[in-house]
Amino acid sequence: MKALVLAGGFGTRLRPLSCTRPKMLFPVANQPLIDWTFRRLSEGGVDTAILAVNYMAEAIVRYLGPTKFDMGIIYSREERPLGTGGPIKRAGDLLKDEEIFLVLNGDVISDIDYRRIVEFHRERGGLATIALFRVPDPSRYGSVELDAKERIVRFVEKPEPGKAPSNLVNAGIYVLDRRVLDYIPSSRPASTEKEVFPKLAEERELFGFEARGLWVDIGIPEDYLIANQLLLSKTGAQMAEDAKIDKDARVLSPSAIGASVEIGADSVIGPHTSVSEHVRIGKGCRVENSIIFPGVSIGDHSSIRNAIIGENASVERWVKIESGSLIGDYAVIADSVTITQGVTICPSKRVEESILEPRQVM
Repeated sequence: MKALVLAGGFGTRLRPLSCTRPKMLFPVANQPLIDWTFRRLSEGGVDTAILAVNYMAEAIVRYLGPTKFDMGIIYSREERPLGTGGPIKRAGDLLKDEEIFLVLNGDVISDIDYRRIVEFHRERGGLATIALFRVPDPSRYGSVELDAKERIVRFVEKPEPGKAPSNLVNAGIYVLDRRVLDYIPSSRPASTEKEVFPKLAEERELFGFEARGLWVDIGIPEDYLIANQLLLSKTGAQMAEDAKIDKDARVLSPSAIGASVEIGADSVIGPHTSVSEHVRIGKGCRVENSIIFPGVSIGDHSSIRNAIIGENASVERWVKIESGSLIGDYAVIADSVTITQGVTICPSKRVEESILEPRQVM
């Protein structure tokens, strides 16, 4: 079976983080997001992945190459973004030998059983099956109403608070009959959520498969950190052989420490922290529940909690970075600066004064 993976773009609040890598190459528990997705597809019996790419396509191609986890990889390139439906239509010729195929959003992490959702789709006999997960707040997603036979009778994209038909939401994982291609317009951006699924629901051809287990849509920093927490808890502590950890430093499990990392005396790292390769952390630092991209430098006595630090950023001495903050690639946070909750620093910016309220620094 083939699977089409939609590379997609950055979530609005993650877009300022990186100027050098697409989101599907962001590290989660020190592995690129796309690796988690492709590994699960391979385990689920998928032999070929078609990857729809536009933004930073060359970086993705260089990383993945022609195969990954025993799956062949075919690249379907878009000259301009085509929404969620356009890439499916564009890849139609690459899917012509398939009666049904999987479609996944590339910024979702899940341990869904792909064999089971395909079996469910065949049993129901509809044109499309959507994987569904229950969430506390469905207003960020597509919410559905199911009948007694698990047919979706109503599909509402991003319902207003309190007006969702249920707490079951579109997980960004689908099984589609190739006839669904006829429902997607050609040569323009199209939305499966707004144009295709409501039509299929009207025609009683859309079913919902309620899945349980791990599912995170990495669209905002909070969810990115949650995904990192969950996968670290699942995989346990990881420590590269060449990491240099001072004897008076501590790494609290579960955390992941990458290759060529250096951690100074009296620093405490973790729990739930991913430190990528070639990171330097000084003495007396505290880094907790955070994601540190490659090449970052963190000066002595700095504190980072519940934050994301982009590639090759420099956090100098006695810096404090608070919950939900995001520091872009190559940014510099000067000595003794405090960054409070919910602050975003765009790539290559130098910050020399404390920022004490949520905002974006361009």
